[in-house]
Amino acid sequence: MPRILPRPVPGHRSHGSRRRLGAACAAAAALGLVAACAGPPAGTAAGNAEAFKLSASTPVPKGDLASFSWAMYAEPLTLDYAMAFDYPSNTILANVCESLMKWTPQLKEVPGLAESTVNPNPLTYVYNLRPGVHFDDGSVMTSADAVYSLDRQLNPKIGAAWAGVFQNVASITATGPLQVTVKLKSPDGLFPQYMATAAGVVASEKGIEAAGANWGSSALDCTGPYKLGAWNKGQSIELDRFADYWGTPAKSAKVVFDFLTDPSARTNAMLTGAVDGGYLIPTESYQRLRDSGVGTLYFGESLSTDNVNITNMKGVLGDPRVRQALSLALDRAGFVKQGLAGNGTVTDALTDRAAWAGADPATLKAAFDDLPSTTPDLARAKQLIKEAGATGKTVTVATSPVGQDVSLLATAVQAAGTEIGLNVQVKTIAPDAFSALFTDPNARVGIDMFPETYYLSITDPMDLLVNFETGNYQNFAGYSNPGYDKLVEQATATENATQRLAIEAKLQQIASEQNLWIPVANWPDALFMNKRITGAPTTIAYLYYPWAADVGAAR
Repeated sequence: MPRILPRPVPGHRSHGSRRRLGAACAAAAALGLVAACAGPPAGTAAGNAEAFKLSASTPVPKGDLASFSWAMYAEPLTLDYAMAFDYPSNTILANVCESLMKWTPQLKEVPGLAESTVNPNPLTYVYNLRPGVHFDDGSVMTSADAVYSLDRQLNPKIGAAWAGVFQNVASITATGPLQVTVKLKSPDGLFPQYMATAAGVVASEKGIEAAGANWGSSALDCTGPYKLGAWNKGQSIELDRFADYWGTPAKSAKVVFDFLTDPSARTNAMLTGAVDGGYLIPTESYQRLRDSGVGTLYFGESLSTDNVNITNMKGVLGDPRVRQALSLALDRAGFVKQGLAGNGTVTDALTDRAAWAGADPATLKAAFDDLPSTTPDLARAKQLIKEAGATGKTVTVATSPVGQDVSLLATAVQAAGTEIGLNVQVKTIAPDAFSALFTDPNARVGIDMFPETYYLSITDPMDLLVNFETGNYQNFAGYSNPGYDKLVEQATATENATQRLAIEAKLQQIASEQNLWIPVANWPDALFMNKRITGAPTTIAYLYYPWAADVGAAR
């Protein structure tokens, strides 16, 4: 998903689209960022050995806590799992509501509320639920609750952000007191993976019905290690440890999420100890936090890529030679150094290599080694512009005062265009308007491209590559290729991961050859914790894993 900051009002993506709106998150605005599997790679990231190292984990706590506080770049619009499509909602909700399956901090999928899963044929998934699991109100989870919860994702009156995940679902039925059977219309190898995200959450039917319009705001009734406490609108959300949790109890009795929308204020709160930690650290604050001595700045696998989203192929950028020329002229290394404060790696691929862990050597070669070169080549780029008859033509890139990564990538695109004879205009828009680029076609009028960071919500490259399917929600430029669409259909219907990845490698090749988006850099997850606490995972697993329950006393 792309990262969207500040959070936009969730719009409806087409129910025919695999991606939920949240996956198209542009979550980097309020946090100062713009903004994809396997566990974190070992060692240091190539090309940036002195700048950062990916950590698989943080030290194990030595004791429990009365409470700890966490900085958030924005307040969630809702904690309704059906609409939990981005960082603010999922960072909190993952600790309160649980799904049928679960991500681990190493980004592996394991049983969650379903203690086992059976796949007797390509069209059937049977989920056997854990016995004796309690909701916050004390009632015990049954298959009826699971069916009700999943059915909400399909209810058009709710307009769930995850509805597209269920596009191939024919029926969801209770086939036993603790058994749920999902029947599909056609084979779908991706559906079971999404059951580890908010798409697979099980909440109390009784609790949802009783809460009515308050569900997701002042009321939740789920099974996680925490339950919703006070929600002080505009200021904070508190979570209280759930005494009847079926799993390992949370190490802290309370968690307080403080909403600090200003990046400087967020950084200062961490430096002074006003908050104990946070994810999504503003890139401009990395060095201050690293050198502060008050805590530790960690980096982990994020499955994220920074790229230039092409939104208009009816104008100058409709010629693939122009898009290729921009790619060849772009100073990726300079952007990583300045825009990401050196904490990232240059890439020529739209997806992070960590998402291809199940691929064989031939597939990896096709997915990465055989991609078109992005090594800077101004002479070739100028020639392509000349051949396309685009010399002096105008294209517009959007930017917004939401973080140095956004503004500096837009500036880098402008510089690249100037070098090769294009007239690249930078259009600065307000943060809310920048977020609207992901939800409102009218907001994209007059804009040809904009910076975006996209993260995967499952450990499969298709989570991004499906965006270029004809009619997909985030196919803003209207790209249409019957051959590409056929490969998407084939990959989706392939259950065997190795075989599916081989098809996806062909999709990545097409997307790269056509420069449907221009890949720029891989950007790691950033986490800061002061010396008082430890235990939070370094990876993007915190969106769908009850990470706060692992945080405890550092000494």
